[in-house]
Amino acid sequence: MELQSIIERAWADRSLLKDAQTIEAINAVIEELDKGRLRVAQPTEAGWSVNEWIKKAVILYFPIREMQVAEVGIFEFHDKMKLKSGYKELGVRVVPPAVARYGAFISKGVILMPSYTNIGAYIDSGTMVDTWATVGSCAQIGKDVHLSGGVGIGGVLEPVQAAPVIIEDGAFIGSRCIVVEGARVGKQAVLGANVVITGGSKVIDVTGDKPIEYKGYVPERSVVIPGSYLKKFGAGDYNVSCALIIGKRKESTDLKTSLNDALRENEVSV
Repeated sequence: MELQSIIERAWADRSLLKDAQTIEAINAVIEELDKGRLRVAQPTEAGWSVNEWIKKAVILYFPIREMQVAEVGIFEFHDKMKLKSGYKELGVRVVPPAVARYGAFISKGVILMPSYTNIGAYIDSGTMVDTWATVGSCAQIGKDVHLSGGVGIGGVLEPVQAAPVIIEDGAFIGSRCIVVEGARVGKQAVLGANVVITGGSKVIDVTGDKPIEYKGYVPERSVVIPGSYLKKFGAGDYNVSCALIIGKRKESTDLKTSLNDALRENEVSV
């Protein structure tokens, strides 16, 4: 509560960013984020709760940092942020040239293929971030998730009241999918290749007699492919992108088996 109070005062009065106590508090919050003891958002019985004050601390962290040059072999970087380190002790596998910023929590058993993870993100155990995937600021990635090649998980810092992207436990996100703007993907859901989900996207369940629409949310164990619907504009009628739920992944203790069955039965490419 003391940290939160200091952050809120600095948010209202940026002159406090020169104050030693404020700087210490901001650094403490980023350290807690890095170690996973604080999260930008966490699951509750009612859904997910967003800690806006922690997002404020992340935003305030940038102006108190100074630009520095860092060299890694023949590569040179010029940035304000430190990179995450100590992967061996954390039990995280990191394949060159994967990069994660300090202030991102990466749990034991995570595999980072050549990819990028930004500050404030939370990646839980057993998850794979595949080649050229991006995990944006404050994104929340659950346990045993697979982010396939080229997946873009968007970052959300401002406005501070905006919800981060949430990918829940056991979800499979297919190649070149884009999930941004506070979208949420439920547990064990499967997104086929090239699905785009934003906070305002239509996600339409077409498995029953009548379509059921969701907004920016993919229900648990849904199997999803790219789709479109007809929308009227002043210049005429045009197809607008959406996501279609075409099936359900069966409940199973063996996640790999249930995934393979869902892909095969629904003829989904990932």
